Amino acid sequence: MNDEDPEIARQAIVDAVENQIESNDPPETAQTLERLKKEGYPREEALKLIGSVLAAEMFSIMKEGREYNHDEYIKALEALPKLPWD
Repeated sequence: MNDEDPEIARQAIVDAVENQIESNDPPETAQTLERLKKEGYPREEALKLIGSVLAAEMFSIMKEGREYNHDEYIKALEALPKLPWD
C-alpha cells in the first residue's frame, strides 16, 4: 500500500456518491446532500459525510458477508452529520 492508496479510495467513494446523486438512486442521497448544505456544510464536506455512510455500509457488507441493507443505509443518511460509528 502506498501513500496514494487512501486518497484513491476516498475519491472512489466520493465518485460513487456523485453517481448516486446523478442517477437519483437512492433519492435519499441527493436529499441528504441538500439538507446538509442547508445546514451549512460545504458541498465537498457533505459529500465526504455521505461517503462515510457508504463506506461504513460497504465495510459491513464485506465484514459480515451480508447483503446491502437499504433501510439501514437510509437511516444512517438521515442521522448525518452523526457518523455511523459514533
